[in-house]
Amino acid sequence: MKNFTKAMVGLDLSKMDEILIQKVSTLSGVLGIEKLYFIHVAKDLSLPEEITKNFPDLLAPADESIKSDIRGIIKEFNFPDNLDIEVVVEEGKPMDTVLRWSKIKDVDLLIMGRKENLEGSGSLAKTMAHRAPCPVLFLTEKAPVKIPERILIPMDFSEHSKLSLEFGQKLANETGAKLIGLHVYSVPTGYYKTGKSYDEFAEIMEGHAKKDFEKFFAKLDMKPIDCLFRCKDDGNEGRFIIRVSLEEKADLILMGSRGRTASAAALLGSVAEKLVNINNTIPMLVFKKKGENMSFMDALKKI
Repeated sequence: MKNFTKAMVGLDLSKMDEILIQKVSTLSGVLGIEKLYFIHVAKDLSLPEEITKNFPDLLAPADESIKSDIRGIIKEFNFPDNLDIEVVVEEGKPMDTVLRWSKIKDVDLLIMGRKENLEGSGSLAKTMAHRAPCPVLFLTEKAPVKIPERILIPMDFSEHSKLSLEFGQKLANETGAKLIGLHVYSVPTGYYKTGKSYDEFAEIMEGHAKKDFEKFFAKLDMKPIDCLFRCKDDGNEGRFIIRVSLEEKADLILMGSRGRTASAAALLGSVAEKLVNINNTIPMLVFKKKGENMSFMDALKKI
């Protein structure tokens, strides 16, 4: 696949780095990555004068020392021989710097780690899905090191669903993974005024959803995938999608960054971001049109 020719991996010099680098080495060939950037952003790379005076061995620039450590971890894993790897160490605000470099290097994919038990808040990853100018792949701490076998695709039958589905099909053709669609609907408030019960109205909503599904695939040049139609029975769309993903033993969630139809409340607005905020269990790829969230001038202003 050629979707992700250039990718950038965010590192924080924690134990998560080794886990993340190992998983990227497994996936890089499947994703079609040809150029891979590993980036670490430190708030301050300088050493106090007193420290450098008392410990002359530390006179080497801090960024070069960090680069050397990162390269050492990379060498422990089997990356493809034809993969061009570059390590970038910068000083500044992590979020702004990663976004700026991703734009400067014109990367097709950002890869971030999600911690479960390891130390770290993961605040950088939590806001990346919303602000990144390209798709973002979140790899979790405890998920097995493997190529996905069951990919769950939440769909609201929008243009973003189409993009996610098309990429999912390419990934499935490459890996043999099974694609599972998920359409989440809800019973509108005030349903009882129609004289129908909750279950009766849920059945009506599911019927409309299935018709939308048929119309959606009728416009696509591919066979329909198996799709789950689930009525959301709690208030948090993100937690509901994660729950279904665990029930279905999905090892990757693939979804568009936005929804555009009023009928699918679970995928409107910032649900992708909500999923990132709470999902540290299942790897997830937030698929979006490259350059959708940041213009080149926006990136230049941050230099």
